[in-house]
Amino acid sequence: MRLAGGLAGKGVVVTRPSAQAAGLAGAIEHAGGKALVFPAIEIRDIEDPGPLYAILDRLETFDVAVFISPNAVQRAFGLVRARRASGWPVNLRIAAIGRGSRRELERHGINRVLAPSPHADSEALLALPELEALAGRRVIIFRGEGGRELLGETFAARGAKVEYAECYRRTRPQTDCAPLLAAWARNAVDAVTVSSGEGLANFFDMIGESGQRWLKRTPLFVPHQRVAGEAVGLGAETVQVAGPGDAEVVAALVAYFRDAK
Repeated sequence: MRLAGGLAGKGVVVTRPSAQAAGLAGAIEHAGGKALVFPAIEIRDIEDPGPLYAILDRLETFDVAVFISPNAVQRAFGLVRARRASGWPVNLRIAAIGRGSRRELERHGINRVLAPSPHADSEALLALPELEALAGRRVIIFRGEGGRELLGETFAARGAKVEYAECYRRTRPQTDCAPLLAAWARNAVDAVTVSSGEGLANFFDMIGESGQRWLKRTPLFVPHQRVAGEAVGLGAETVQVAGPGDAEVVAALVAYFRDAK
């Protein structure tokens, strides 16, 4: 599929955290669209890093480390470099959800990563045969504060001893939504992209009642079927499951507007 020019004249809202929005925004612009960057999640440091430090100091005691997101990789490995002269334990197996986390691990020199393909979610990771027999194994899950418990609960049910290393927190940005609402009012918003259920919920709250009315009538592109269900629950009329990657999202956008002609 040719993407260049496939979004000509289309305004697409990008709600990813500001540090992660550039790739998708650039791909939208390359395809001829107008990227409207409006972060719905802000990534911040955790308030009490003590428990995380304690876990990093005993990484050798774990058998498997699971990274939930690129943010988890960035923060964990930054601290590993700062706190551990020996670096990452060579015998600690690494698993990740999605290509973004795997690419971030590769940037940190980790090339042997268990990661599901083509799907990128907890369910796909749990389906990997390498993670089925975990009786007596110690598993550490690097993630943001809170989040889904599916991985930890399933690993525990498979006999693993599970701990969490919470290395960042997600907050809702304090952003002026007036420019976005003005763009909607002049019919300059043709699609909205979200990267998670939390981002969707934040965005829905941030744009207020007038924005919510527009959102319900605007094509919404989401990464997973689970988030699609949440979008439908908020009243979205047109929801497209695009996948989590930049290329997947742009391809889904181009296909949608091509077929809508």
